Amino acid sequence: MTNATITTAVVLARGLGKRMRAQDGAAMLDGSQSAAADAGMKSMVPVGRPFLDYVLSVLADAGFLRACLVIGPEHHAVRKYYTGVRVPQRIGVEFAVQAEPLGTANAVLAAEAFGGKYEFLVINGDNYYPLDVLREIQGLGNPGTVLFESESLVRESNIPRERVQAFATCVVDNEGYLVDIVEKPGEGQMRAAKLISMNCWRFGPEIFAACRDVVISPRGEFELPVAVKLAIGRGVRFKTVVSHSGVLDLSRRSDIAAVAERLKHARVAL
Repeated sequence: MTNATITTAVVLARGLGKRMRAQDGAAMLDGSQSAAADAGMKSMVPVGRPFLDYVLSVLADAGFLRACLVIGPEHHAVRKYYTGVRVPQRIGVEFAVQAEPLGTANAVLAAEAFGGKYEFLVINGDNYYPLDVLREIQGLGNPGTVLFESESLVRESNIPRERVQAFATCVVDNEGYLVDIVEKPGEGQMRAAKLISMNCWRFGPEIFAACRDVVISPRGEFELPVAVKLAIGRGVRFKTVVSHSGVLDLSRRSDIAAVAERLKHARVAL
């Protein structure tokens, strides 16, 4: 069912946090940051306040009324924080449990009961997408995605070029619809890539069948880009819009200081 304005968001906050857990001698962290990093809970790393607070606040700014946090069964601290310590007033927070960290397609599937029959947003819990990007998603009016021009992403984000080059790359047709997405591009594809997926999607309920049907990747995960390609093959059309904004990425300890600096003047209202 198509609806112009979507009000529900699924935030993928599960994962193992392997890169965040890895020690980085160059990263200077305070005690609370180290504790969150050691636990692999990227979205709860404090950068002034928990990173996820900023994510939820900007979702509320963009008109989202409900957010489902996909977490692991061990993530009691996240649930406790948003149901007791700091209960959001501008956006309702619910939880879906991904029993095992089996990839992003599996994480989306964990939120199927939340997604229901209407369209909904899917974003990463360790990325901060600016308000203009979320407004682009609202403006699509159909299932689709915001893609990022690679040079703009390097220039406007805290993400070094070599990491950007490893992100999923996309091909769009002349009508602006997605025709292909490559999760881990090879070297030649990386050099040619112009449009990058940062996992910012507007989905309809048909994505759940595709997520159920994906095969496990060589990396041992059920990956969302593969589910998207499967849905395209089944006739689902994903409208695209290209952004020249940046996205803040909090996946490594070395990202924490840069993200904190970028967000230090950000207004947060939950």
